[in-house]
Amino acid sequence: MPEQTSPDDHGAEAFFRQQRGAFEHTLATAGPEAALLQAWDSFDGNVAIQCEGQPPVACGKGCASCCELRVTALAPEVFVLANYLRATAPTLASHGINLISAVRETDAATRGQDETARVAMHRRSAFVVKGVCLIHRARPLACRGHASHDRRACVDAAAGRVSEVPFSGPHQMVRMLLQSALQAALRQQGLAWGAYELNHALVLALDAPDAQVAWLQGADPLAEAAVDLDQREAMAAGFDGIPR
Repeated sequence: MPEQTSPDDHGAEAFFRQQRGAFEHTLATAGPEAALLQAWDSFDGNVAIQCEGQPPVACGKGCASCCELRVTALAPEVFVLANYLRATAPTLASHGINLISAVRETDAATRGQDETARVAMHRRSAFVVKGVCLIHRARPLACRGHASHDRRACVDAAAGRVSEVPFSGPHQMVRMLLQSALQAALRQQGLAWGAYELNHALVLALDAPDAQVAWLQGADPLAEAAVDLDQREAMAAGFDGIPR
């Protein structure tokens, strides 16, 4: 990835075009899950490059201060995570953990809350158990792109003592470009490409066994959890305005 770090400059636009084309090819030849794995790999590789010379991030096992935030995800992320929850349920149950029930409880408590209200609730993510994220391998790009240089500042922000946290610019930029490129590719393939509130979208996916099939056929079974309806027209115009 080029060294420039502004999403408005030529380097970022070229990166978007490259990733959009790569995602479109993967979606057409290998499917959405492969495209999502490609996005995760690209995120890791490009963040490593962009963070050269930057202060180290303070995120690590046992730090879940940011896990009270509302999380949004794209449809492929929701379906991959729903499948992950189903696959890991028996093993987790043997340890007395039921993430699917925890997701349902969290959704019931937070459904319809905007980002500000969600933070004010101080409700920990359903996936964090004893300070450990149990879906770390399958976490969405929104989580991957949220990294801080100051663990204490995160704790203070979660407690309402400060309002500013020194987040990693490279993490945020790479996440934004990759997510936008993946959305543009999904739209090009005729698939629902919006952003959804993660907990409610997961409940919708878990409750409807054929939801993923319906999505692959062009429907939007997660529409009830959409959080970006007022932005999609402008986003689509932005995608169309960047040459292929």
